[in-house]
Amino acid sequence: MKKYLSISIVAAAMSVTTSALAADKLTFYCSAQEDWCQLMTQEFSAATGIKVNMTRKSSGETFAQIKAESANPKGDVWWGGTGDPHLQAAEEGLTEPYVSPMRGELQDWALRQASSASDKTIGIYSGALGYGYNEELLKKNNLPVPSCWKDLLKP
Repeated sequence: MKKYLSISIVAAAMSVTTSALAADKLTFYCSAQEDWCQLMTQEFSAATGIKVNMTRKSSGETFAQIKAESANPKGDVWWGGTGDPHLQAAEEGLTEPYVSPMRGELQDWALRQASSASDKTIGIYSGALGYGYNEELLKKNNLPVPSCWKDLLKP
C-alpha cells in the first residue's frame, strides 16, 4: 500500500497549483483514511519542502465545502474518498483537469473514470464499501445472516 501512496504523493506534487508553490504551502483536502492522509501530508512535505495544511473529511463533506468555496476556492488538492462526489465536482466545474505522468500505471477502470470526467478526477484505489447477501439462498442452506465481514469468511 505504501508504494501506491508514494506514487500518489509524487502525482500530487506534480499537480500543485502555482499559487500553492508561490506561497510554499498547500491546502490539502483528504477523504481517505486518517492514517493515509497523515502519511500523504508527511511524505509530500518531506519530498517538496512545502508545508501542508491537511483537512480530513468524508467525500460528501469535502464536496460540500468545495462547492461552498467555489466563488473563493481555498483548497489546492482533493484526494481520496468515494468516486461519485469527485465526478459531481468535475461535472459542476469545481475541479480542474490534470493528467499525471504516472497515468499509465493506473487500472483501466480508473482511466475510464478520468476520461468520463475530462481528466478532472481519476480513481486511484478501489475497495468494498459494503456487502449484500441472498436471504433465500441463506435460508435454503440453513445459513445465518452475516452481521460482519468476518462472517463472510466461514459461512
